[in-house]
Amino acid sequence: MEILQEYGTILVIITAVFGFFMAFGVGANDVSNAMGTSVGSGTITAKQAIFIAMIFECAGAYLAGGEVTETIKSGVIDPMQFISTPEVLVFGMMAALFSSGIWLLIASRMGWPVSTTHTIIGAIVGFACITVGTHAVDWTAIRNIVGSWFITPVLAGIIAYAIFFSTQKLIFDTEKPLANAQKYGPFYMGLTILILAIVTMTKGLKHVGLHLTTMETLLISSVISVIAIIASYFYFRSQRFIQNVAKGTFGAVEKVFSILMLLTACAMAFAHGSNDVANAIGPLSAVVSIVENGGEIMGKTALAWWILPLGAAGIAVGLIVMGYKVMATIGTGITDLTPSRGFAAQFATAVTVVLASGTGLPISTTQTLVGTILGIGFARGIAAINLTVIRNIVASWVVTLPAGAFFAIVIYYVLHAIFH
Repeated sequence: MEILQEYGTILVIITAVFGFFMAFGVGANDVSNAMGTSVGSGTITAKQAIFIAMIFECAGAYLAGGEVTETIKSGVIDPMQFISTPEVLVFGMMAALFSSGIWLLIASRMGWPVSTTHTIIGAIVGFACITVGTHAVDWTAIRNIVGSWFITPVLAGIIAYAIFFSTQKLIFDTEKPLANAQKYGPFYMGLTILILAIVTMTKGLKHVGLHLTTMETLLISSVISVIAIIASYFYFRSQRFIQNVAKGTFGAVEKVFSILMLLTACAMAFAHGSNDVANAIGPLSAVVSIVENGGEIMGKTALAWWILPLGAAGIAVGLIVMGYKVMATIGTGITDLTPSRGFAAQFATAVTVVLASGTGLPISTTQTLVGTILGIGFARGIAAINLTVIRNIVASWVVTLPAGAFFAIVIYYVLHAIFH
């Protein structure tokens, strides 16, 4: 307790730096989930992807990042086990942040798309087990989280398969694919806008003081969706669109999905920012709360005003500096992507991640996206999938959780030695 009184401000500053470092890793590694498919399909360039992701990742983190934070902060371990030794919890959360940042930096340098959620959970469990014992870990919560790692890729893969299958049957495998793209494209546009509007209002606007009922949200989203359908109906038949499409029938059809891809890229970035910023700001929020309350461990506390912007800034910097490495693996390594395939993958991932974020369940966006891409690959046939890349990705996932725990244990002992 004396340590917190003597070094409280220093500990908060160091933890903020560690939190920024962790957010940097989130941006460097997990940005591939939001933008890798867009770049890999040729819809946008890497520079355009970084610009788009900066806007929507940060918007998702700042406007909608509060929902999941509580699960990471106090759902994985029982904070009440540390009531008599709050400094242990502080050092543990600091170690979890820094160790996660180290592993994400290593993985990003190697181009491995790993799960930031796995990393931070492994780190938190690691320090908890060596400090107060395995009973401090809420193994039921861990089991639910582990279960989500298997459920969400399958669910996302099924959604992606359905979207991809529908585009094949309604558009590509027909006698007049361009005419059918102009016919059905507005409905895909309306569905995308519907999801994006629901996400924005349910996840974002409640943090800026506007609280809508579920019925009001659905009504407003439906109106916006109908407007989008009407607008895109006329746009896909306009001279401007006809002049802009690529030469060749299927090039023109893919142009329709390029527009949808940009929308799903924005939705995916927003969803990812809202879900994965918790990995960086959850432990930081716990440390700030403990220090500000003189060592008292609170069940739930309001986020300090500066924590979310710090997490958003870290994600942006990591994205700019190192995001392109993992983006290349996701975008081109697993299977060949076109705008229509990439749209199916991103849309399915966005829907899955947003559903999980709304329920407060921290899922792996990496595994979700790989699930959608595999779903599309299976729809095209097993030969369309690069099994070697999949094997390497899965191997990196297996290493991630113990790596987070190992680094956290080492760093915890270092911090304990320094401040004692």
